[in-house]
Amino acid sequence: MKTYLNIILVLILSYSTACSQDKASGSPSSSVKLTVHEAFPNLSFTRPVDFQHAGDNSNRVFVVEQRGVISVFNNDAGAAERNEFLAIEGKVDDSGNEEGLLGLAFHPNYVSNGYFYVNYTAKNPDRTVISRFTVSASNSNQADPTSELILLEYDQPYSNHNGGQIAFGPDGYLYIGVGDGGSGGDPKGHGQNRKTLLGNILRIDVNQTAGSNNYSIPSDNPFVNNTDGFREEIYAYGLRNPWRFSFDSATGQLWVGDVGQNKYEEIDIVVNGGNYGWNTMEGVHCFKPNDCDKTGLELPVWEYDRSNGDISVTGGFVYHGSAIKELEGLYIYADYVSGRIWSLDISDPVNPINTELLNADFPISSFGIDQNQELYICGFDDKIYTLSYK
Repeated sequence: MKTYLNIILVLILSYSTACSQDKASGSPSSSVKLTVHEAFPNLSFTRPVDFQHAGDNSNRVFVVEQRGVISVFNNDAGAAERNEFLAIEGKVDDSGNEEGLLGLAFHPNYVSNGYFYVNYTAKNPDRTVISRFTVSASNSNQADPTSELILLEYDQPYSNHNGGQIAFGPDGYLYIGVGDGGSGGDPKGHGQNRKTLLGNILRIDVNQTAGSNNYSIPSDNPFVNNTDGFREEIYAYGLRNPWRFSFDSATGQLWVGDVGQNKYEEIDIVVNGGNYGWNTMEGVHCFKPNDCDKTGLELPVWEYDRSNGDISVTGGFVYHGSAIKELEGLYIYADYVSGRIWSLDISDPVNPINTELLNADFPISSFGIDQNQELYICGFDDKIYTLSYK
């Protein structure tokens, strides 16, 4: 186990404010008494960072471990064994706390083509790799490790703020969350520089190729055919570290949890061409008091400060499962450090309702959903959890 617990302790001791972020509410979730329990008590994982299903109605789930391993097993609380779906530890650099194998996405036509995609950091040079693998033709629980096709690579100047999430949107395109490149305060100015891939949500078409690229640019990406040198892969920009994002399966809205710098964590609903303000803004506040032009910026739908040991947002999902009916349509997210889990209701955007559901009391790295849209939680205590009534 790495030194993240020491990092967490330092951060908690370093940041505390007197401001509370939760609004009293009549939200349906405010009266729900919930707890977390181990979803698979017979299994454990080393730093799990992603939880996915393949969209193939097989009732299997896939857990991504930061070290470079993806496991697959039946979605059964009694599961006692897991298969090694893909192991690429030799390719992955996980020496930094925010480096490693960070994301997994299955092609919408996975049943017919067997394609899935990964996001990982590599070294010599330090970079992010977005690549495609193919499942084995003879074993549905094993990928072909020789089938890698690299789609996209971009340099990482520091070991932190690598983003890591990849997901297919309802439009069939692959979305990629990319941090600002790291260090602190965006010293290289990537957030507002559209000539770099850093600090953005990218969107690419993996079903077409163009020129020497193993992908193409969707025709409605905001900077297609621009003459300013802006990267055409950019879908939205001005993000610091969009570690986890998801699409609302009912509305198609793209929800992003963007990790803050010193004071504020934020939740954004991201739209095509939107500028989310980093590093001009941190949340709805000026990060640079002497240079704070908010013109044209998309401000978050919610922010929270770093009181109560809350230090790093973990984006989640709008809930559409059936196990906890009171959460229907609410965005469920957490803080990585404190382990607190909230629901967010923005049905009235002017008066959003944020409700604390529980304190899980372990670091929450990610959320995921199964084929029935039930919610799962990846804990850095090496377990996978789910929510249930007390």
